[in-house]
Amino acid sequence: MRLCRFDDNRVGIVQGDAIADVSAIAERLPALRWPVPHGDLLISHLPELRPELESLAKRAPRVPLAGRRFLSPVANPAKIIGIGRAYKGHVEEAARDAGLHHGVKVATSPDTIRMFIKANTALVGPSEGVALRFLERRNDPELELAVIIGRKASGVPRERALEIVAGYAIGFDMTLRGPEPPSSRKSIDSYGVLGPWLVTADEFGSPDDVEMTLKVNGEVRQRAATRDLLFPVAAMIENAAKFYTLYPGDIILTGTPEGVAPIQPGDVLTAEVSGIGAMTVAIRAHQP
Repeated sequence: MRLCRFDDNRVGIVQGDAIADVSAIAERLPALRWPVPHGDLLISHLPELRPELESLAKRAPRVPLAGRRFLSPVANPAKIIGIGRAYKGHVEEAARDAGLHHGVKVATSPDTIRMFIKANTALVGPSEGVALRFLERRNDPELELAVIIGRKASGVPRERALEIVAGYAIGFDMTLRGPEPPSSRKSIDSYGVLGPWLVTADEFGSPDDVEMTLKVNGEVRQRAATRDLLFPVAAMIENAAKFYTLYPGDIILTGTPEGVAPIQPGDVLTAEVSGIGAMTVAIRAHQP
């Protein structure tokens, strides 16, 4: 199943070149009362609602895929977890380029998974675009496979880690370069892009052999596959669950390959990830 949020917070299932509008499913979600629980309600209840979603999709009105405004398929993650320097090629380019490491020593053969937290307020969908700040400094897009957690979990062993995954999407970990901690430089509004839809884990299959390509204005900047990751996706989930309780809708960005380079307002990013599809993101300057 390919689940999306589109236009004015509509819920849809992508089927070929059309979307089945299943927004009526929102009526089946429990009403929220203070204190609001952590996590995304739709992702949390997806397993039991899936038969109804599939039934709705058979009779739902359809709208063309083209021309839709795609929001993040996850509306309310409790947190976004980033994985740093997860590809050998990116580790090596970070060690060479002072614009990336800013005087911080980079281990060329990392033996631990490096994590950081990205504010959930940074999250946008591809059609919302990215509003760059600090234009006098370097801003880079980082293409990543995004993992969306499906249920509350803590202390998950690696061999069972993929069992708690709801699905996968394309992610951009937008990054302002500089001396500040990653959690501040990467948490700027709109600096986390997720989309264009969530592909459920059963349809997606293994996350460990996924091809990905990023083009900027039609020019290839990044091209890699998750088989080149220094750590498998299950190990990343296991490590995250050692530090945090994971909630439905939490997002793990699995790291970016080599080829990061600066962008500027007016640029257009096009990402393609096998098993998911493609998304286009426009870059603009932030207007206070």
